[in-house]
This record gives sequence, structure tokens and C-alpha cells, in this order.
Amino acid sequence: MRCDEPNGKTHGGVDSATLALMALAWTIADETRADRLLALTGLDADALRAGVGDPAILGAVLGFLADHEPDLIACAGAIDTTPAALIAAQEQLAR
Repeated sequence: MRCDEPNGKTHGGVDSATLALMALAWTIADETRADRLLALTGLDADALRAGVGDPAILGAVLGFLADHEPDLIACAGAIDTTPAALIAAQEQLAR
């Protein structure tokens, strides 16, 4: 599934929330990166679990990746999308 359409609500047929959930799964798969996500967003594990359907929480995850380009690029490659699609999803979730 290629998610590389940065304009609009969907990204290669994947909506912004699903793309953010994929990015979240990639982020928390690495303990060091997961700890950094929690520290920088101010979330704890319970708040993150409770907020997986909240566009603000999902946007915060994508914002976390956007603020660290190496992770943004690595995540995009791992979930078969582009950095631009992740940024577009973040912007869509912020609306």
C-alpha cells in the first residue's frame, strides 16, 4: 500500500488517521523512540492508548516525527509512504 498523495483527505487510499496509526505503531516499536515520544509530547502510555482515536493525539504523533527528519524519513520508508504524505496527514488531522 503506497501512501504518497500529499493533497487531500486520503493518501494512496489510506486516510490520515490510519496513516497516523501506522506511524504510531512504527514509533512505539522502538523503546528509545517511544520513550522520546512520551517525553516530548507530555503523554503517558495510558493517555496514548486512550487517545488513539483522537485526531489531536494522532497529529501529535505525526508532529513528533516531523520534528525529527531522520525518524520521519525512516518511518515513511517503513510504512511504505512518503514524508510528504505524513506531513499532509498531520495537517489534515489538525483541521
